[in-house]
Amino acid sequence: MRSGNKINGKEKVIVVMPAYNAERTLLMTYNEIMEQNIADLIIIVDDASSDRTAHVASSLPNTKLYIHDKNRGYGANQKTCYKMALNEGADIVVMVHPDYQYTPKLLPSMVYLIKNRLYHCVIGSRILGGYALKGGMPLYKYIANRFLTFIQNILLGAKLSEFHTGYRAFSREVLNKIPYENNSDDFLFDNQMLSQVLWFGYEIGEISCPTKYFSDASSIGLIKGIKYGLGCIYISILFRLAKMGILRPRIFPKV
Repeated sequence: MRSGNKINGKEKVIVVMPAYNAERTLLMTYNEIMEQNIADLIIIVDDASSDRTAHVASSLPNTKLYIHDKNRGYGANQKTCYKMALNEGADIVVMVHPDYQYTPKLLPSMVYLIKNRLYHCVIGSRILGGYALKGGMPLYKYIANRFLTFIQNILLGAKLSEFHTGYRAFSREVLNKIPYENNSDDFLFDNQMLSQVLWFGYEIGEISCPTKYFSDASSIGLIKGIKYGLGCIYISILFRLAKMGILRPRIFPKV
């Protein structure tokens, strides 16, 4: 991987957007990112969308677009995002969903926490400040979120308000450290990644994040949600067994 590429003495910040059928919301998200005047580059990876996502992305200044030849999944999309960002010399990488569920207005705050070495990973929490239900999160999803987070905090030895937000920022150091290539190509990728950050001894910072639930916002259905929840618990158990030296899964290598 290319080393970091600081611009005029400041960290190079790259925003990545894993996109899938985001034609209607991509431009809104992009415009708000640009308003923050903090991103040196925006990378959009289109996971073989069936709509005009790639067409919209191709016309946006200060972006690089990559299109998967077939739909590979949310996790695989992120793998491409992070590899491209590191190859572009990113010092700080922020993932923003192009569905406009999370506001890009928090970008400066998330970048600040990493830039000043307070954290190597920062997440936007929907739970802090009570924004989840206010933003329209269905009650059953809120309850599931709280239950899973409680179990995971115990097994992972953490104290996070939630593990399931899709709004994350990472330092170059932590992305080079964790073996995210070994993670799932599906939605479980997010949870595995935070578990790996903790596995390598990094603390995770949180900021309160307003969120919006509407028809164009991405979401997983009930069956996939149940599968995801069971997968999160499984990953947390693997983490604990690896800490005890009983197992050595590929996603939790010897430190």
